[in-house]
Amino acid sequence: MSEPSAFPDERLGLMFACCHPAIPRDAQLALTLRSVAGLTTPEIARAFLVPEATIAQRIVRAKRRIVEDAIPLRVPDAHELPDRVGEVLAVIYLLFNEGYLATSGESASRRDLADEAEWLASLLATLMPDEPEVLGLVALIRAQLARSDARFDAAGAIVLLEAQDRTRFDRARIADAKAMLERAARMRRPGRYQLQAAIALSHAEAPSWEATDWPEIAGLYDALSRLDPSPVVRLNHAIALSHVAGPAFALEEVDRVAADLDRYPYLHATRAEFLRALGRVDEARTADARALELTSNPAERELLLSRLAT
Repeated sequence: MSEPSAFPDERLGLMFACCHPAIPRDAQLALTLRSVAGLTTPEIARAFLVPEATIAQRIVRAKRRIVEDAIPLRVPDAHELPDRVGEVLAVIYLLFNEGYLATSGESASRRDLADEAEWLASLLATLMPDEPEVLGLVALIRAQLARSDARFDAAGAIVLLEAQDRTRFDRARIADAKAMLERAARMRRPGRYQLQAAIALSHAEAPSWEATDWPEIAGLYDALSRLDPSPVVRLNHAIALSHVAGPAFALEEVDRVAADLDRYPYLHATRAEFLRALGRVDEARTADARALELTSNPAERELLLSRLAT
């Protein structure tokens, strides 16, 4: 592999090298997350909502493809970067997610990983300033990190968004995120990271939980679902709709993606919330218990256990 000397951070160059278009996309991402980002196979499996064996097979398949087809894992030239940037963005995004709310270990979050992702995304924005989705990812990460100090209490327990102290939000980061998103919007090439950044900013800029513009957020999720009709996006869209159309309507939407997200703890925790709001307490407890089975995050487990104890 050639030295990634053109990149300010070696890891960014290695990510582009591993995201070779001759390797299947799912195998590219698994290989890069494992070999460059340093996530474990279980962490990657949870990110993709698949069994660990599936991720292990993807990594083996990628390595076999590299050997059999003699794929040169070199840092690509500048003109090759746009063809690979989508996969690199996905890697950085998944790295950030693992840092923002950890799926393993004793800590609820891993700020080192989240900061690493912000650093890599920011470097990428300096290298590719005309790629709006790169700017969108930077904006998304900064908008999310702006709430970091309010997300957990002194004992490490989760503080849900409706109860977070908004005076602790990082206004400088929010302003940076907004400026970055506006810069991306001027390019008139919308994408999934830009839309997610707009959603995160709508939450961060609302002066209170009660003042949250849920119709705007639901509309942004609707636009996002047209670009990325994944079950997770549809789940989040349903959560937004619950504040517009009520829990009964939202529960119907959630149940439409339930089979695809059975391994996703937030699916079951969300169902529990809607079921509880509808007075279906026993079903809510069953859903919370299933969510508890699926998460190892200590703060999430504490929250779910407290709900089951009432």
